[in-house]
Amino acid sequence: MNRAYLDWNATTPLRPAARAAMVAAMDVVGNPSSVHGEGRAAKALIERARGQVAAACGAEASDIVFVSSATEGCAMALSGRGLTCAPVEHEAVLAWCDRALAVDANGAITVADPGASAVQLANSETGVVQALPEGVAFCDATQGFGKIPFAFEWSGADVAVISAHKFGGPKGVAAVLLRRGLDLPVLIKGGGQEMGRRSGTENIIGIAGLGAAAQAASEDLANGIWDGVAELRNILETALEASEKVTILVGKDSLRLPNTSCILAPGWKGETQVMQMDLGGFAISAGSACSSGKVRASAVLRAMGYDEDQAASAIRVSLGPQTTRDEIERFADRWLAQERKYRAKAV
Repeated sequence: MNRAYLDWNATTPLRPAARAAMVAAMDVVGNPSSVHGEGRAAKALIERARGQVAAACGAEASDIVFVSSATEGCAMALSGRGLTCAPVEHEAVLAWCDRALAVDANGAITVADPGASAVQLANSETGVVQALPEGVAFCDATQGFGKIPFAFEWSGADVAVISAHKFGGPKGVAAVLLRRGLDLPVLIKGGGQEMGRRSGTENIIGIAGLGAAAQAASEDLANGIWDGVAELRNILETALEASEKVTILVGKDSLRLPNTSCILAPGWKGETQVMQMDLGGFAISAGSACSSGKVRASAVLRAMGYDEDQAASAIRVSLGPQTTRDEIERFADRWLAQERKYRAKAV
């Protein structure tokens, strides 16, 4: 079967540049904490990657701390700070914050006190992009970095997080961006690696892949790669609008990521759609990947005002630079055919 991968917001294919950097790092034997030549060579790989991430993120190398995942990065940034957030944030943020911020029907978050708030750069389910207020305490940039312009220096955030596997790097490695002088609790104590912020021998292979992927992602963005992806997203949405008039395209009138479509077909369960599309050769999601397997309506959509039936029918189609027009057209044909079958049975 000629399968089409349309779940780029869940995870992305590994970039050739990241793969090459990781393969090269496998041959570096030293522990980066060792002072001999082999150790210095390992340390040099880490610092090279730190510089690549800093350049791609509009930050200084000293701002970058490598961690195992965006979830760990959120814990580092949010633990004990008592911040507030909107209920549309990722669960890794919701676990540490009071869900007191309001969100409107277009997915826009209202922030009264930026210094006490966590605000995402973009939503993983709907693709809605937020206007970051100056001085916001925390920004989850995981879904937006590499797809839309982002520079830590001008974001105004005290702390931000990115994750390698969202922009063509390996799974299991991420970076926290810290405003200079900011004091955060140290969650993992021990040998004092990562400038005392996060102990434990560094994942050299993963960090090398993260650095190379961040540099490549920044170059792709500068070269307009995602403009073509946005065109394909628009072609898809135009095709789906030819379906039954009950179909809803979430956030269509909002600023969104160029690759993300959140589609509601009330009555037709999202998980059912995912299975039917999978059988047809298409990988999509019923919501954020970390919530897969949990059969419940999207909390993000419920917070935006959609009812239980609408929210439970949501699917997310997320594209990437390797997505083709043929894949989009074949997906639209399959989805429309399955929707017609569902509507005919439901009558």
